[in-house]
Amino acid sequence: MRVGVLAVQGDVREHLHALSSLGVQVVGVRRLRELDDVDALVIPGGESTTMDKMVRAFDLQEQLRKRIAGGMPVYGSCAGMIMLADRIADARPDQETLGGLDITVRRNAFGRQVDSFEEDLDIPAIARMTTVPEGHPAAFKAVFIRAPWVEELGDDVEVLATVKTGAAAGRVVAVRSGNLLATSFHPEVTGDHRIHEYFTQMVRAALP
Repeated sequence: MRVGVLAVQGDVREHLHALSSLGVQVVGVRRLRELDDVDALVIPGGESTTMDKMVRAFDLQEQLRKRIAGGMPVYGSCAGMIMLADRIADARPDQETLGGLDITVRRNAFGRQVDSFEEDLDIPAIARMTTVPEGHPAAFKAVFIRAPWVEELGDDVEVLATVKTGAAAGRVVAVRSGNLLATSFHPEVTGDHRIHEYFTQMVRAALP
């Protein structure tokens, strides 16, 4: 199993570290030959509009769309969720996505950088399949930084987690559809790698 991290912008190093700590062979992806050499991909958090432009500048967009449509497992965190969404509620006029997830997202839905926050989430699907790391609570500490949320979901999209407290209570922040996984939050910055572990299990299940 060889997992790539899209390395055009964002939290690339943090995702590389999280995956490698699980014993996964991992590589940064910014060229077509690197994309062709991986079984799965992580799209990191960052700035979705910049990421979109860089994907096109590196001539990756068409092949990424083909691989996603062909069933390649992909996990997107924060900006990665936006990149995987079929629709953006407040997209810039020139903004495009890779698509694949039948969801509508809203960028920066929780507010600006100064409105960043943490919340403990219950994610039953992940709790059933992973082990709580030493020193971490059973609930998953989710870090939201200029995060999107999901406003609409297609019939085939499974909700994995919602916000429990505050003005955003009930908002969807983690979803899965087939081989595609997305979270509004940044698990790569917490030291709790259960989201990445869950994704690697998805990748193994998808391998021939």
